[in-house]
Amino acid sequence: MGKTSDRMMVKLTEALSPARLEIQDDSDKHKGHSGAREGGESHFSLTIVSEAFEGLNRVARQRLVNAALREELAGPVHALSMTTLTPAEDTRI
Repeated sequence: MGKTSDRMMVKLTEALSPARLEIQDDSDKHKGHSGAREGGESHFSLTIVSEAFEGLNRVARQRLVNAALREELAGPVHALSMTTLTPAEDTRI
């Protein structure tokens, strides 16, 4: 993982205490596209499982993630795809 993904991991862990957190750098799939940078770390997908999402709809969950990653989304991260689940919704736990 690179610096941006490491920061994202730390911030999401601190903000949402996830039971599971996976971050994938998808930048290599976007070479030549808008927002792609040399060296990657511009396009990410993540899966996060947290009790903090209990009772929240998909948009509210994504807003929590966006708030935690505000600095990254304003700068180095061009695109972020996310799957947000509660522990009860996660079939892998």
